[in-house]
Amino acid sequence: MLVDHATILIRSGKGGDGSNSLHREKFVPKGGPDGGDGGKGGDVLLVADPHLDTLAAFARTRLLAAEDGASGRKNECFGRSGEDLVVRLPLGCQVFDEQNGALIVDLVEPEQSFVVAQGGRGGRGNVHFATPTHQTPREFEKGGEAVECSIRLELKLIADIGLVGLPNAGKSTMLSRVSQARPKVADYPFTTLGPQLGMIDLSNDRRMVVADLPGLIEGAASGAGLGHDFLRHVERTTFLLHLLDAAPPDESDPANNYHTIRHELASFSPVLAEKPELIALNKIDLIPEDQREAFIERIAGAIGFPKGERPMLVSGVSGEGVRPLLESCWSQLQLMRDSGKSSLPGAWNSKETS
Repeated sequence: MLVDHATILIRSGKGGDGSNSLHREKFVPKGGPDGGDGGKGGDVLLVADPHLDTLAAFARTRLLAAEDGASGRKNECFGRSGEDLVVRLPLGCQVFDEQNGALIVDLVEPEQSFVVAQGGRGGRGNVHFATPTHQTPREFEKGGEAVECSIRLELKLIADIGLVGLPNAGKSTMLSRVSQARPKVADYPFTTLGPQLGMIDLSNDRRMVVADLPGLIEGAASGAGLGHDFLRHVERTTFLLHLLDAAPPDESDPANNYHTIRHELASFSPVLAEKPELIALNKIDLIPEDQREAFIERIAGAIGFPKGERPMLVSGVSGEGVRPLLESCWSQLQLMRDSGKSSLPGAWNSKETS
């Protein structure tokens, strides 16, 4: 279950009190102060976990509290510090102050940590208050108070796959077929005006998040069409699934359309230009079977595929080739997680082919 928001109360640990003990032993009836300091209260830390993709664990949680510090003891023994509470949150989770709505932290890096509530400091024992004229003080410090705050968690999933292509390349149809997302699907440009997220479940806990991102047009890097809004979202994806329309209604060439998108990505950011991609020819069912082989060979050559390799062939409407495409996406994702390299047929880093 994809739970994308939750509100919880966070409380750090209270600092332990200092001790006001006076030293006592046989034949020393009036020993001096020997009260130890209290321990520090535990902090509450938020940590970004790339293996989590939902806030379901917090749906019924109302309070998360770190451990209090222990009080100081006699013989100048310090109290034990309270244990920190580490709260692991999905990558892409934003944390807001529930009271004023201010953004506290945006967890966008794996294992990124943030102290959201600091534990109270330990109070000083009476050994700190002795003076030449006041050698048996009973003064001591109370431990620092705990910090308590209500935070709102909002999950903005950093998608594994960014689905890119020109308007009407069939991205929304593809997303609705492979996931439970239900984006608008219509035959006019810019049906998708904002990113649409879908969760793909391949079984056996093999899940991927795919983002159908608004269609690009020539000049997007300069702000044309949905331009910068689109390209900023692409930067947060792990790799790209570049969907090409095999039979564009304007009769444009799919290979030229591919190079148009590549140019816009490179113009906006060198990082995007080097992001690995998997290329698929969509609407392949519209190409007559007796013409497919020659058509595919021509497109593969014009795009720059190595000899013997070609784009994946799919149809979001009929479902042809969809399962092999998803399996390739999963393999690509695992390759990147394991080694950061792309070596699948139909997938390569653009830097290697430019």
